[in-house]
Amino acid sequence: MSRCAWARTELSIPYHDREWGVPAHDDHRLFEFLVLEGAQAGLSWETILKKRESYRAAFDQWDARKIARYDARKVAELMANPGIVRNRLKVSAAIANAQAFLAAQKEFGSFDSYLWQFVGGRTIQNRRLAMTEVPARTPESDAMSKALLKRGFRFVGPTICYALMQAVGMVNDHCVDCPRWRELGGRR
Repeated sequence: MSRCAWARTELSIPYHDREWGVPAHDDHRLFEFLVLEGAQAGLSWETILKKRESYRAAFDQWDARKIARYDARKVAELMANPGIVRNRLKVSAAIANAQAFLAAQKEFGSFDSYLWQFVGGRTIQNRRLAMTEVPARTPESDAMSKALLKRGFRFVGPTICYALMQAVGMVNDHCVDCPRWRELGGRR
């Protein structure tokens, strides 16, 4: 199988083949990726994939209601956990993001409704010949970042937002010679 060039490891291959770029409309999953993409800032995605199960356990299986109530004791516990990225700003951002996520859910009925508005509710089908053609950010990710920041989200810059959009299928950035591109709606 001719996969996208970045999918070469024991963790990245199944992630590429089963998850990356698959349209996600489940709020729980969208919240998970929002936090993980923020945690990845400055690191490799492989690092986050290695820590993903530890993140699930440490962050109460991504229960935003619980995370939004984390206190100083829980933050100290997280900062001592070698299974996650122990960066105080990223940990506190996860808590702030849980609070902002819940507020967006309440206002829009779902986080899905809020987030997918930045692509008009439909996956943007790109036609990338090589990963070198993939931008770090787009006008859509810029708009998403600006709106999220205004709502109190943190670690949601335009590049992080674009990575989120790729992960949850808001954009199809599989290369055209990758079978997943066509499976996820790409047309020649």
